[in-house]
Amino acid sequence: MTILLYAASVPVFQQLLGSLDQLLAKAEAHAAERKIDPDALLQARLFPDMFPLAKQVQIACDFARGVSGRLAGAELPVFDGEQKTFADLRTLVAASLDFIGGLDPAAFEGGESREIVLRPGTPKERKMEGRNYLLHYGFPQFFFHVTTAYDLLRHNGVEVGKRDFMGNY
Repeated sequence: MTILLYAASVPVFQQLLGSLDQLLAKAEAHAAERKIDPDALLQARLFPDMFPLAKQVQIACDFARGVSGRLAGAELPVFDGEQKTFADLRTLVAASLDFIGGLDPAAFEGGESREIVLRPGTPKERKMEGRNYLLHYGFPQFFFHVTTAYDLLRHNGVEVGKRDFMGNY
């Protein structure tokens, strides 16, 4: 059985970006109700050498846009990475949802064999076929950062559970 690349990717990103938006809304409400400085949550880490919550959200959005856009052969939007508030992060999530929601499913045709060229943090190029890029690089990276954002909120007392993580499907 063949699964179309669009159907296997964009709806998954949409589902979890939607849940990420709701997690951020709950975190913002949690901070307001308990009179916690929002920055205490936005800069929360589980260990000093890891990225804080705000960066985890930014990276998750980057992967959702980047993977979807590359598989569709689309030009990627650029964001400054300067989101500092819950409102800023929710705006980024909304912009990411708008971008991937605006991609034409037909543009994904042939994307499973499209060569994807990455330059992740080094001058060396990494090339992979679209299918492998999605399944073995893009999804794991995206899920890691969404899960870490969830874990940071849960660890810091925001009342969220598995249903919040899963979102609407």
